[in-house]
Amino acid sequence: MTSDSSIDALDARLIALLGDEPRIGVLECSRRLGVARGTVQARMDKLAARGVIRGYGPEVDPAALGYPVMAFVTLELRQAVGHDSVARNLARVPEVLEAHTVTGTGDMLCRIVARTNAGLQGVIDRVLACEGVLRASTVIALAEQIPHRTLPLVADAAGLKRR
Repeated sequence: MTSDSSIDALDARLIALLGDEPRIGVLECSRRLGVARGTVQARMDKLAARGVIRGYGPEVDPAALGYPVMAFVTLELRQAVGHDSVARNLARVPEVLEAHTVTGTGDMLCRIVARTNAGLQGVIDRVLACEGVLRASTVIALAEQIPHRTLPLVADAAGLKRR
């Protein structure tokens, strides 16, 4: 590896393998990649320590849990309260899956889910009740065209072409 922010072809192949088969063991990874088990473990440890790999947990589909309605909510915040305080309050709302500080007309962008459209209104009401949130603008997602993905970035960062 050339720097803390770069990955090489072996890292990329390892990440792709773990992405395709998250339950695969280190020994099977080493067999498929043609490298020693210790090499795989060391690479995984380094990638995790650098924050490249953030977890090995299952990917959960909110719709399969009974939350098929997804929306993106742009929040306008009262500047005196601050983003961190609002984020802590939003973290208490289970239907808020993500929150990002953004530039533009709003201050924070959230991805939220709900069981129904009426339930979405309830979630939005709870978000608006968070101290520091002044206004919300909501866009309901109709269909997922490209699911959350990172493997094309991994391949590009390693200078590889993804299949």
